[in-house]
Amino acid sequence: MQSPRKSFSGPLTALGLAMASTPLSIGEASAHVKWFCAYDVAGQPRGLENVLCLDFEWLVGLALLCLMVGCLAEGTSLGTALMNALDRVTTRIRTDTELLVRATVGFFFVSLWNLGNVILTPELTTDVAWIPWLQLGLAGCLIWRRTMPLTGLGIVFLFAFATAQYGVFHLADYPIFLGVAVYLILRGLDVAPFGIRPLDIVRWTAAVTLMWASVEKWAYPQWTDPLIAAKPSMTMGATPALFMQAAGVVEFTLAFALVWTPLVRRTSALILAGVFVSAVFEFGKIDAIGHSGIIVVLLGIAADDMRVKVRVRDTVLAPAWYAASLAGFLLLYYLGHAAIYGGLSELPVI
Repeated sequence: MQSPRKSFSGPLTALGLAMASTPLSIGEASAHVKWFCAYDVAGQPRGLENVLCLDFEWLVGLALLCLMVGCLAEGTSLGTALMNALDRVTTRIRTDTELLVRATVGFFFVSLWNLGNVILTPELTTDVAWIPWLQLGLAGCLIWRRTMPLTGLGIVFLFAFATAQYGVFHLADYPIFLGVAVYLILRGLDVAPFGIRPLDIVRWTAAVTLMWASVEKWAYPQWTDPLIAAKPSMTMGATPALFMQAAGVVEFTLAFALVWTPLVRRTSALILAGVFVSAVFEFGKIDAIGHSGIIVVLLGIAADDMRVKVRVRDTVLAPAWYAASLAGFLLLYYLGHAAIYGGLSELPVI
């Protein structure tokens, strides 16, 4: 297996402290992505007894309050007005969502071909000479709708190839690629299995991707230490520990919102897309390439005008589902890590 290298400081790192203390400027909300920072995923993550501290509980409580406010607005006259406004300003994106996805994924694969030694993301490097040319071919298949499924199948193959090289736990960061692959296949074949829309599938995988990434911030906060040392202003006066806790809570909350009610998920998608885009101005070409796929997916989610009747229980049950998701991802991450790297010899302590 190749030496693992990984992006850790996700797009919500600087956004995280917003829920803990102070408001953010556009610059402070920029992403801080280090695709070339060495890390050891096999190393012991921070214990759950240290993650689930009082600060963490306060941050989660504040996040739940924000989520509940969004849920309560759903179905009211204010919520309806906001939905109508979103429909108006995103009309063109909604009409051309598929075209935007094809163009963006095509740009992504041409860029990877130009980089030459990358599988899907900048930190997944390879010496296999034909991989870049395969990725260029996948970009070409996006020109015609009929050949879009070939690109989707190619993404699945590359994901499996990268998994064989870097391991299941590493690629657990990137289910969004499988979501995009399924979207391209289903749209190319013009089918919706069991009545499930392709956009919903990619929305769910985007949520899973970001929720998993947020747990990583709590498990390995030390991976961002060099970045914080280089850019101390990003913590806005908070301690690095509190900062990383807040960053993870905000990211997890916005990711969870992607699977909730229409207004909540569209608002979340807009916030996430804005943070990803703002990061590009500070971190440049590599950031633009690496996050282009998820940005276009988030724009598609924000433009989605499908409405469903919001029931009272959607609001009442939001905290319970949030708590269940939080507990589930924490246990899945820690148990998965113990199973793969420790043989379950060191189970997480709560």
